[in-house]
Amino acid sequence: MAEAGVRPVRWPLWLLLRVNSLTALRRLRDMVRQSRLLTLVIVGFVLGYLGLAFELFAVGVRFVHRFPGLGDLLVERLLYLLFCFLFLLLLLSNLVISYGNLFRNRETAALLTLPVPTQTIFRWKFIESTLLASWGFVFLISPLLAAYGMVRGAPWHFYGFTVLMVGTFIILPGLAGAYCAVVLARHLGRRSVQVLVLAIVLGLVGLGAWWFRPMAGTDDLTETRTLAVLDQILYRTLFAEYPLLPSYWLSAGVQQWAEGALLLAGYYGLVLLSYVLFFSTLALTKLGRPFYEAASAVQSRGSLWAGWSWWQALRRRRSARLGVPSLVERLVARLGWVHPQQRALALKDLRTFWRDTSQWAQSVVLFGLLAVYILNLRHFAQQLGNPYWTDLVATLNLSACALNLATLTTRFVYPQFSLEGRRLWIVGLAPLGLERVVKTKYWLAASLSLIITLGLVLLSCHMLQLPWQRTLQFATAMTVMTFTLTALAVSLGVLYPNWKEDNPSKIVSGFGGALCLVLSFLYIVAAVALLSLGTPATESGGFPVGWRLGCLGGFLVLSAGLGLGPMRAALRRLRSLEI
Repeated sequence: MAEAGVRPVRWPLWLLLRVNSLTALRRLRDMVRQSRLLTLVIVGFVLGYLGLAFELFAVGVRFVHRFPGLGDLLVERLLYLLFCFLFLLLLLSNLVISYGNLFRNRETAALLTLPVPTQTIFRWKFIESTLLASWGFVFLISPLLAAYGMVRGAPWHFYGFTVLMVGTFIILPGLAGAYCAVVLARHLGRRSVQVLVLAIVLGLVGLGAWWFRPMAGTDDLTETRTLAVLDQILYRTLFAEYPLLPSYWLSAGVQQWAEGALLLAGYYGLVLLSYVLFFSTLALTKLGRPFYEAASAVQSRGSLWAGWSWWQALRRRRSARLGVPSLVERLVARLGWVHPQQRALALKDLRTFWRDTSQWAQSVVLFGLLAVYILNLRHFAQQLGNPYWTDLVATLNLSACALNLATLTTRFVYPQFSLEGRRLWIVGLAPLGLERVVKTKYWLAASLSLIITLGLVLLSCHMLQLPWQRTLQFATAMTVMTFTLTALAVSLGVLYPNWKEDNPSKIVSGFGGALCLVLSFLYIVAAVALLSLGTPATESGGFPVGWRLGCLGGFLVLSAGLGLGPMRAALRRLRSLEI
């Protein structure tokens, strides 16, 4: 019997939704109160992106639509391809986020100890994971769909129907990702399942590399038989129009509604809705017990590789060499010009980063995708004979590397000071001092980032067959941008710490993380613009030498100001910091 004055909770899912919604609203309100200027900057940045993306998509769709004889076919195929690949990316994103949210989350572990049905916990975590994995998808495609409707002259109700279709569509990859996460968590400890997963991944990578391999073509084919080349390209993308793909239902429904075929568009919408309702009913009513069993298996499992003989042999050799310095320790010990206390701190940060698989795995994926893109630049180099286009591709490649670096510094470098948490007083009492601690973290992050980004830039310049003068220029620019972006992330991490959280993703989502991301993006846009106007490749455009020197000087002044200014403010903050 419930106590007097205490109303029993009949809908625990509603309680979880209400509490987390109120928490999110209060965080947003606190951020607005903390700095109205930053809030206006972020809102302006978001609105600016939506407006600029809408204009660019409108120009692109209009250009493709006017292609003689094939415009409608190309626009249709591009939409099918877009939603097909986005469905695959959403599936992967939901799988990763659902696994971490269901089995590596402190809130989930706490909820499992409470008298809350496991089915309710799974429902709440499914909703949270789907929202986290899908909001970026909706944010990115909104300008495209709006531009497509405007170019096609769609009626006003087209946009409402599209919102409903997209909102229904994102549930399917969320359900598939949650189900795959539960199955993998339950059975991934078995050697046969590990071999099967590895074989599937390698098979899909090999199939994709074979299917999308570059097609050999001659000058005669590309000049006199454009339709034949276009035929080959369209044939390679025919898989996106497979009628049983959810992306096909979404694409077909959107296109049919824009063309006025409302009944056919409604049919595709109902097909999508029926699948969502069917699989949602199964997942939200039947996966509670499998989720609990999978959570128990994850918590009781030591290592995924415990059943492999080579792993056991490695563990035995490591135990036998207990007390012998590891490879990382020997490498750090060779840095004789670095103070021993700073070497110890760097070694501690490296070990902490390496032990958190979710941290370094995300950085590997980021730079792995960029490396795949750069390795394919050799196909551009074979086709680009005009130096203008070669320099344009090289500049765009520099922008891609810088944006990837900004993502890396914001996601991994910014939270480093806050991750010290309640242990900060121990570091602060050490003879090293907080100022040297921050400087050590800066140089460690800058050095590791520079090794990766500089290597990618040099590799891309080699693929594009640029002369050594241009290669040196891009390498120098990337070096300056690396030191600036790292200094910005470290200093903002000191100025806006969050010692209450031990999850880096939640630390980044706060006030300082948003400011770091916005300032990094604005800096990259300004830096690339100044470098493009000040490069020797603009000689054909008639830019005088003074103009070029002024642009290069502006780039250096901007980099120094954005790096040294916040860093000095952070060091002053440390001198008066009360632990």
